[in-house]
This record gives sequence, structure tokens and C-alpha cells, in this order.
Amino acid sequence: MTTVAVVGASGYVGGELLRLLFRHPKVRVTAVTSEQSAGKPVQSLFPNLLGPELVCEALDPDRIAARAEAIFLALPHTKSAGPAQRFLKAGRKVLDLSADFRLKSAQAYEMWYQTTH
Repeated sequence: MTTVAVVGASGYVGGELLRLLFRHPKVRVTAVTSEQSAGKPVQSLFPNLLGPELVCEALDPDRIAARAEAIFLALPHTKSAGPAQRFLKAGRKVLDLSADFRLKSAQAYEMWYQTTH
């Protein structure tokens, strides 16, 4: 069983990801973060989801890395780069669903997203 965390779980992408992960027979979701919904149960955000009783927490990369082998980042663009580096440094697998690492070069990122990478 692979343990995973979802960082940025309160948005549309995070909710869909939780729906898929909760049904996966070889995955156990051990942590869920949402800055704006910290302290709220996942089921209060997504009443249609049947899964473990998890409560959203504020992002603390060290605590999350201690509880999950793989971390999914479902954050807005420009928000994933920092946490991704911390998780990678802790030896965790990182799957970024945002735009931060979607493009191969910093120049392309800056051209399309009008911000530095």
C-alpha cells in the first residue's frame, strides 16, 4: 500500500484527485492540506466522497513528508515550486498537477505565465 498526500485538496483538481485515490486499491491517503479549509473535514468540502475521515490541515512540508511516500501538488501556479523542492529533498515522490513544472524551460514558463520561475 502506497501512502500519499494531497496538497491543495480543496479545489476542483484536488477533489477529483481524492475521488480517484480513495477508490484505488493500492493507495492510502494519509494527509490532505488546504490553507483556506484547514480544520475542516474533507467530507464537508466534498460530501459525495466516500473515504477515510480526513481533516484538512495547513501545509507543513516536514509533517506531510513524514506521513506520505508520494505527494500530489494541486496548487495554483507559482505555489508548487517551494513545497516541491522540500518534498524532493526529503526523498519523496512528487507529482505536480499545477503549471509550475509543466514546461521544460524557465523561459517558456515566463513567456506563458508572465511571471518568473
